[in-house]
Amino acid sequence: MLIHVVKPGESLWLISSVYRVPISRIVNVNSLESPNQLLIGQSLVIPTEDFIHIVKSGDTLWKIAQTYGVTIQQIVETNRMTNPNNIFPGLILVIPAPRHTVQIGETLSIIADRYGVSMQTLISVNNITNPNLIYPGMVLIIPRKERPVIEVNGYTYMTGVSGGPVVREVGDYLTYMSPFAYLIKEDGSLQELADLPLIEAAYSERVVPMMAITNFTYSSLGNNLAHIVLSTPNIRETLISNIISIMKEKRYRGLNIDFENVLPEDRELYNNFLQLAVDRLHPEGYFVSSALAPKTGPGQQGLLYTAHDYPAHGRILDFVVLMTYEWGYRLGPPQAISPINQIKRVLDYAVSVIPRDKIFFGFQIYARDWVLPHIQGQEAETFDMQEAIRRAVKYGASIQYDTLTQSPFFRYTDDNGINHEVWFEDARSAQAKFDMVKNYKLRGISYWALGYPYPQNWVLLEDNFTIKKLI
Repeated sequence: MLIHVVKPGESLWLISSVYRVPISRIVNVNSLESPNQLLIGQSLVIPTEDFIHIVKSGDTLWKIAQTYGVTIQQIVETNRMTNPNNIFPGLILVIPAPRHTVQIGETLSIIADRYGVSMQTLISVNNITNPNLIYPGMVLIIPRKERPVIEVNGYTYMTGVSGGPVVREVGDYLTYMSPFAYLIKEDGSLQELADLPLIEAAYSERVVPMMAITNFTYSSLGNNLAHIVLSTPNIRETLISNIISIMKEKRYRGLNIDFENVLPEDRELYNNFLQLAVDRLHPEGYFVSSALAPKTGPGQQGLLYTAHDYPAHGRILDFVVLMTYEWGYRLGPPQAISPINQIKRVLDYAVSVIPRDKIFFGFQIYARDWVLPHIQGQEAETFDMQEAIRRAVKYGASIQYDTLTQSPFFRYTDDNGINHEVWFEDARSAQAKFDMVKNYKLRGISYWALGYPYPQNWVLLEDNFTIKKLI
């Protein structure tokens, strides 16, 4: 896949011509609702394994061919060049990806093994609908990009019958699915959750259902609740027993513990609870994980951070989810929700005290719209990426991209003359996050939260990684 950023005067027809990809494929892969109203600065995923090379001063076809490992003839034929000697700085050349001509007796599995790619990736890249219907002479595109194997979790707070379709829609891209969440009560019991449709959908998609428990709600910090539970031995034991009972009844495979706003003085009590959970759940065959606030160092103070002991979580648990989002808080001023520069600080600390193969990168998949000028405490509107583009199209906004945070944003004036600032995610910001996961060699990615449409993300996720399935 390539990412193209729309420039002034460009149309889908022109972009399609440059990349030699049908307009319909570009529309479909990006789920473009207004294909005739492209925005300046809008990023588009171009579904191709080919590369684009812009000729520089001193380039020759021989040098370009050597750089990409293709022949001069392949470049000439792909670009329909009538005079191969007539290349000049600024000329755009399509560099073809490797091709394989199917031989008698070959299967997709054999071909995938030969080139070191997954069969699913080979199927996806070549738009194969029936893997059994390949034939001698058929030409297959061989993907270039290394796709490391990772695990992917998706939290969702869409429960009940509406939650099942959400899980099924993206089930191919998930290893785990976590309905959010069972709310802990002061006596160690758990508030009921309508999660059976989600668990059923998860199993139908070979996704591991992971039970999530929490102490906080939209309107309650939960710090006092956490203190009562963590500091009372019989309540801790009751809570663990209730968790195990629900996991057995509903066929959960593991647990995710999300205690937030824990009082600083309860830090060791929280660590002890994690150890208790592991001691009780591991013999039953369950894994245990936690969700961690985004700390940048061991001494970071604050209700969100102090009691989250990174080294202890890394030592005790099977894995952790870093909640690397919410800098652009709904009640705070407008800014990037998941800024790469801030996330890097968190990861630099995390990998120094937690094994990399236990760390999940938290990835938010929602956008926010703040009213300007911002008044402290005024709540921003939260919605999906498709709605962000919809609003930009409606008000004729140009998409800007902040290179420090690797985040897109735009401003607009609504029908009532009120100014707005929107921060969201696009193909560029998603790719920047995927590159981080690769560079830091992390175990996987955890999405918050399923149910916000973001088509470009899933296409690029599959293009960058092979998603591990455990069932």
